[in-house]
Amino acid sequence: MLESEPIIRLTAFFGVLLVLLAVQRAWPARGDSCWSKRQAINLSLVAFNTLCLRFLFPVLAVAFAVVMYERQAGLFGWLDWPLWLAIPLAVLIFDLAIYWQHRLMHMIPLLWRMHRVHHCDTGFDVTTGVRFHPLEIMLSMAIKLGLIWVLAPHPVAVLIFEVMLSAGALFTHADFALPKRLDRALRRVFVTPSMHRIHHSTWQPETDSNYGFHLSIWDRLFGSYTTEPREDERNMPIGLENFREDTDQRLLSLLLNPFKSQSRSDRKNA
Repeated sequence: MLESEPIIRLTAFFGVLLVLLAVQRAWPARGDSCWSKRQAINLSLVAFNTLCLRFLFPVLAVAFAVVMYERQAGLFGWLDWPLWLAIPLAVLIFDLAIYWQHRLMHMIPLLWRMHRVHHCDTGFDVTTGVRFHPLEIMLSMAIKLGLIWVLAPHPVAVLIFEVMLSAGALFTHADFALPKRLDRALRRVFVTPSMHRIHHSTWQPETDSNYGFHLSIWDRLFGSYTTEPREDERNMPIGLENFREDTDQRLLSLLLNPFKSQSRSDRKNA
């Protein structure tokens, strides 16, 4: 399984991407899924980020997990729990860690500068799920490597989480809405597109909520859950008020965005 890691990850990513592209075109919630230059720029960012990771990091998450696990180092090496318990627990810890990483991205001004590239997208569709600045992607990888160093989880747990992370980011940003009853039922445990769409509202109290990637329980547990947006999700404004011009959405502008001086006011409604 680990020897086929690149194939597994690529197959999962492109498989989920193609399915969600078809679903959001067939049953759009907002119409943001209509093909545009915005989507091409978002996809070019993920290609650029992949190259950055490959060139700048000598080892990535799964490979590093193999090294640490073989050394029997870290918390899980010390506990020596059975795999049926250790693997799900490690995945759960990673999901909690990425919740807090995401929340801190909104709380710390320097981190927000990186993260606002994701939030200044004026549409909300599956390609928004891969729209991140290279600095944020590299920071995220560094945090994962640090967590792997501390925990030394089984490499399969890291592979499962990496696949879930890419597939989940695509799903929660897709331009469709589940039936209300089904959405409410799923939200008891999982993050749905309608729940995460609130997080991309231009209104700051909504932007600063619903941080979860996979499990909604973290938002409920730590008091950051918003049930419904103040405006209908199909028509509510998406993005940041200070970055709505076409010039702000160009690839070079997005790469330079963290170096532009803006305060938390860029998350407030005009």
